[in-house]
Amino acid sequence: MYWADKIAEKITEERGVKKPLIIRDEKTASGRVHLGSLRGVIIHGIIADVLKERNVINKYLFEINDFDPMDDLPHYLDKEKFHSYLGRPLYSIPSPDGKAKNYAEYFADEFKEAIEKTGFQPEYYRSSEIYKSGKFNEVIKEALDKSELIKKIYKEVSGSVKEEWFPLNVVCEGCGKIMTTRVTSWDGEKVEYVCGDFVNYAKGCGYKGKISPFDGNAKLPWKVEWAAKFRVFGVDVEGGGKDHSTKGGSRDVANNISKEVFNYPPPFDIPYEFFQHGGKKMSSSKGVGSSAKEVADLLPTEILRLLVLQKEPQKVIEFDIEGDTIPTLFDSYDSMAEHYNLKKEDDYSRLFELIHPTGEMDAIKSRFRPRFSLVSFLVQMPHTDFMIEIEKLKGEKLSAEDKKEAEERRNCAILWLKLYAPLKYKFELQKTLPSIAKDLSDIQKEALKKVLDFVKTSSTLDGQGFHTRLHEIKEELSIEPKEMFSALYMIFLGKTSGPKAGWFLGVLDKKFLENRLKEAI
Repeated sequence: MYWADKIAEKITEERGVKKPLIIRDEKTASGRVHLGSLRGVIIHGIIADVLKERNVINKYLFEINDFDPMDDLPHYLDKEKFHSYLGRPLYSIPSPDGKAKNYAEYFADEFKEAIEKTGFQPEYYRSSEIYKSGKFNEVIKEALDKSELIKKIYKEVSGSVKEEWFPLNVVCEGCGKIMTTRVTSWDGEKVEYVCGDFVNYAKGCGYKGKISPFDGNAKLPWKVEWAAKFRVFGVDVEGGGKDHSTKGGSRDVANNISKEVFNYPPPFDIPYEFFQHGGKKMSSSKGVGSSAKEVADLLPTEILRLLVLQKEPQKVIEFDIEGDTIPTLFDSYDSMAEHYNLKKEDDYSRLFELIHPTGEMDAIKSRFRPRFSLVSFLVQMPHTDFMIEIEKLKGEKLSAEDKKEAEERRNCAILWLKLYAPLKYKFELQKTLPSIAKDLSDIQKEALKKVLDFVKTSSTLDGQGFHTRLHEIKEELSIEPKEMFSALYMIFLGKTSGPKAGWFLGVLDKKFLENRLKEAI
């Protein structure tokens, strides 16, 4: 059974099906969101879809957390311009472009564009709106009334906590910062607080005051807030990154607070691993890895979903947009499509179904899928008609769906080659014989002569015909494959490696082939 089906089955066993199940996820809009954050989006989204397949009514909520403080400056921000905002709630900071409503909305809009590309459509809300609307008032009062119990949970589950600590951060009336304040007392209606140098990244203003903690004047600290959200939204399913799910970690604390303070059963958890780039956890603020939006802009929806759903949540996903990841993803998709068309009912076929948004299967089952590495080669051959070459590959007229698939892959290949592809995927047909051709050995020239003979005597030239003949020549001369094919790449591309030789030669003009081969020999 595919992992998403197993999880959906466990959820229905644990939470039942009598009410609409609430599935929730969130992201703090503190900066450009890296690709790894889409893992939670897609995992929660696919669970929502699988539950719907089982006739389990559910709602997928997604929080844009804009009430958290700015606690660090991403490397791409103007530090001089934004340094003074450290410690302030994100919604109260101006947008980097001066156009969006605020800082949080600027980055939230970018992330929402990436989410839209996944094919999932969660219901969005902002944390600041929820606080300001009063929906958190009751849990704020309970947290303050039971602050001793919360401190006890912190001590028992995750370690020590300061005795004078109250589980609340007030938005300072003097400077507007939230992480520089400390509550000193609570009388059941108002809290007293002071704004000071309580964190190492922001300075307090020294203001002292007394204020109601309700209606957006203050927010709960992260672990208490997480538990409060479980209750306020009636959450049934909510996973999180593995860093939250360690013993004594934030999820462990939140679960205990949820049960003991807010009297609410913690949601079904789905811990998931990180995306990695070069063995390191992705981090947009530090410039490690790719942003969610740039990857979503590049990949078709089904390939983007395949990237996440091909591995169980507890397994790391390595992603390198400047390496072989993109061609490999397309190859995996093509293999999966062939397997699916054999009508085998297994996890491989189930995955193929789930990577396509609901209702799209009939349209995509019979498409012709040109290999991505070949497409990336063809788009670099300006003298060729791309669709005619794809039609040659198929061997028959392209359908509207075939053309749609080919066009989608062409657009992806062009963008990938322009922005990310490594040199080994980039080719330029040389207008004159490259100087590297002077290094050809005698046996390489003999092989090229046989290729020339084939070109001269063939009435039609295509990739498969070239492929077959090249391997025959290799056997006839007992030449090493690398030596044979590098000779072809050297005289046409000026380098020792390139695309699949047969298909590469098959798209070149016959007269051009003859002249270049003669010149090289």
